[in-house]
Parts: sequence; C-alpha cells; structure tokens
Amino acid sequence: MVFLEFEKPLEKLYEQLEKIQQVAEEGDLDMSDSIKELENKIRATRKEIYSNLTGWERVQLSRHPERPYTLYYIREMSRKFVELHGDRNFKDDKAIVGGIANLDGQTVVIIGHQKGVNTKMRQYRNFGMANPEGYRKALRLMKLAERFNYPVVCLIDTPGAYPGIEAEERGQSEAIARNLIEMAQLKVPIVCAVIGEGASGGAIGIGLGDRVFMLENTWYSVISPESCSSILWRSWDYKEQAAEALKLTADDMLSFGIIDDIIKEPTGGAHANPEEMAKILKRQLKKAIAELQEMDTEERIEARINKYANIGVYDVVTE
Repeated sequence: MVFLEFEKPLEKLYEQLEKIQQVAEEGDLDMSDSIKELENKIRATRKEIYSNLTGWERVQLSRHPERPYTLYYIREMSRKFVELHGDRNFKDDKAIVGGIANLDGQTVVIIGHQKGVNTKMRQYRNFGMANPEGYRKALRLMKLAERFNYPVVCLIDTPGAYPGIEAEERGQSEAIARNLIEMAQLKVPIVCAVIGEGASGGAIGIGLGDRVFMLENTWYSVISPESCSSILWRSWDYKEQAAEALKLTADDMLSFGIIDDIIKEPTGGAHANPEEMAKILKRQLKKAIAELQEMDTEERIEARINKYANIGVYDVVTE
C-alpha cells in the first residue's frame, strides 16, 4: 500500500496490524481480539482523516499511484469494449482512449484520458497529456456516436494538454476549440466525469456535457496548484496556499454551478476500493443517460448551451 503524507497515522496502524498478524501466524496464537481492535481503530482513523481534507490533500489523492484510471473503469463497468484508434489524420494518441462499450445493455461511446499504471506505461501514455490528434480522435468517436445515436461518456483525468512545440505546430488550441463547439451541438447525450485531475484545456477538451460530475477526491481548475504557485510566488513552496485560493475541489465546483453533482468515493478514496468505486460511477452514469434520453434532442442541446452560458458571475455597467 502507498500512503500519502497526511495518511501517516494510518501507515503506523497498518504496520502494527501486520506485526500482530505475523506473530499470530508464526506462534499459532489466537490474537483475533487484538486484530479486530486494530481494524476498528484503522476504520475510525481513516474516517476522521478523510472527513476533513484540505484542497491540497484532495489534489494529492487525485494523483494517487494506486487510483483507478479510465481503462480500469471501462473494464469494470462494461461487459464488452471495442477500442477504436486514430484520428484519421496524423496518428493514434495513446493519452486518450475510446471506443464502443456496453453498460448493462446500453451501448455507449466511452472516451477518456489514460495515464498508465507504471513508469513504462506512463511514458507510453504521455502521462495522460493528449496531443491534438488525441482530441481529434475523441471528436471522431463522438461523431460516430451521433451517427448511430449512442450516448457519449467522457472520463477526465489529465494534468493538462501536452504543451510541446510539436503539439502547437499541429494545432493544439484549434483541436480543443473545435471539440468545444462540436460537443455543444452534438445531438446525443454527453455525460462527463472527472475521475482524477481536471486541468485546464486538457480537461475541457472532452469535458463539455449535459451532465458533468466529479468524484469526491478530484480537482478541476484552469491551472495546477504548483504552476499557480510558481507564477505568483516564483516557487512551488506555496502550492498548498494556491490550492486553497484556486477553489478547485468538487465542493467548490458544485457551489459555482460548474458541475451537476459529486460522486462519493468509498472511505479512503477510490484507490481503497476500486471495484466499489466502479459500481458507484456506473450507477451514476446510467442514471444520467436515462434522464437525458427522455429529453427531446433540440431541447437537450438548448439546455446544454444555456448551462454553459449561465456559468460565471458578471455585472452590467450602465451609464
């Protein structure tokens, strides 16, 4: 198990539990009472820690190395998944995966960022940072969904769009902007969920939807706390302060009206019980899709556009 800095009290308890279990096994002793007492203490400590998380701690959780990624959720939620590749223009971007899946009889097109589960795979997936061809692949799949009247599900988990020179040469900003205008007018339901990091245009490139959800321990912002700290203070040392100032948690996004609901995670985070997290996410997605399919197409598109037109606060100055 991997423990974050604020989870150190849990790490000590797990070490104690492991020692007691080892002694009981080696000495053939009945230490069930001590084991049960420690397990209860672990549950209580975990509940206490996770009921009072700061913005920075939620950012850390969203990046937890054991946290489930898009392909895990797809495998757990769908009985059959056919991955589709390429943007039909340049190449296949491994940072964005997508294809046709079956959610309990409901055919959908699922698109999402994929970071990779180990060092080699993270490099292969470019750490979840998509190039223009990734967003163009996503748009191709959305148009495929529209053609066959399949709802679209987007799972967001990226530290941002790839900022390399070659990405800019191939039209990174145009690719993201094109996705936004096309998603706003797509004739099929779009349900989006932030399952990890939701950074800047890299997230919004597949994040415009009729329903937008965030898992409990995720973040959604125009910039990461570290980058914000480096710009304002010329140092990463103020990242915790930046995380609080940015108001990037799911609770903040819900209060601003940017998302529609928060999907609760199992106690200890999605990585503590990924199978349960996949079940919870699947229920939320199916419910949202069913509600959206009952709406008239034009009514749904109009509501989607109005949803984004009403985000934000402004004043009209009259002279």
